[in-house]
Amino acid sequence: MTRHLLDKVYGPMIVEEPVILALLATTGMQRLQGVLQHGISALIDITAPVTRWEHSLGVMRLIRWMGGGIEEQLAGLLHDVSHTAFSHVIDYVVAGHDSQSYHDEMKETYVAGTDIPAALAQFGYDWRMLLDEAGFPLLEQPAPRLCADRLDYFLRDAMELRLATPAGVRAALAHLVVHDRRIMVDDLATARWLGYTYIAADKASWANFREVGLYELAARAIRRGLACGAITEANFWGEDRPVWARLQAFPDPELQRLLSLVSPDTRFLWDDKEPTFRISTKIRTIDPEVIIEGQAVPLSLLDERFGRYHAHYLETRQGKWPFRVLSPA
Repeated sequence: MTRHLLDKVYGPMIVEEPVILALLATTGMQRLQGVLQHGISALIDITAPVTRWEHSLGVMRLIRWMGGGIEEQLAGLLHDVSHTAFSHVIDYVVAGHDSQSYHDEMKETYVAGTDIPAALAQFGYDWRMLLDEAGFPLLEQPAPRLCADRLDYFLRDAMELRLATPAGVRAALAHLVVHDRRIMVDDLATARWLGYTYIAADKASWANFREVGLYELAARAIRRGLACGAITEANFWGEDRPVWARLQAFPDPELQRLLSLVSPDTRFLWDDKEPTFRISTKIRTIDPEVIIEGQAVPLSLLDERFGRYHAHYLETRQGKWPFRVLSPA
């Protein structure tokens, strides 16, 4: 059996390994086709509807391209399997918006209740071992290093945000190399492009003022939905649109008021004096390692200008931001 896949970032791919095909067919993995990577902003058409399914396949593809074996490819497919409906919005619901790691904390518990362990066991794979990302250095690295997870969501979003062209992405991919079992680059210009464009994506979407405000409003609506019985925590493990429809259909005035604010028409002002709320978020950057005469050197040490820009960005984005919410007319 063979499966042909076409990816916006990497192009066509043929999957014929039985264990990968079996994993892709599980309901645990299939659910990710209904989980949007950008949470609420994609659901209300502010950002492109990229799914966790697309991202997971992309991570697997990148690991394969960088020479990773079957186990690391499987780990790549599984790395986001425990993302809830609305993705990182739930981190705001549970007051984990700074680390945004709820899906990691719940991964083992979630996977144990799915059909994934049985699908992997028939091929002799221990699913718990595949969840230990410390054993897969192409897949995951501590920030601000490059890794397949960080690169895939960045390249995918950079194209959708029009920060990168397909040709530009292909050019960057051509300069990725593996050194000391980690993903690095062999070209200083590519490292600069990655470093600056990644921060541009953080500004434009992942830590964008408007999107953070919408995430917090959506989280408040979800917390109200939990309190009034519109949903339960079990619904977190469903898909975005059915859970959102369930919230919208529940006749609770306060819930409906909060939901009405989760709109493209809602505006946010930075207001230190009379904020509606204050909230912080996770700030994302990378500092690509460049191979220079066989040694790995972070871009920030090779390019003082980038180093200053990187440090200033992190410093100025920290802390709680004061949001004043201006309701839709």
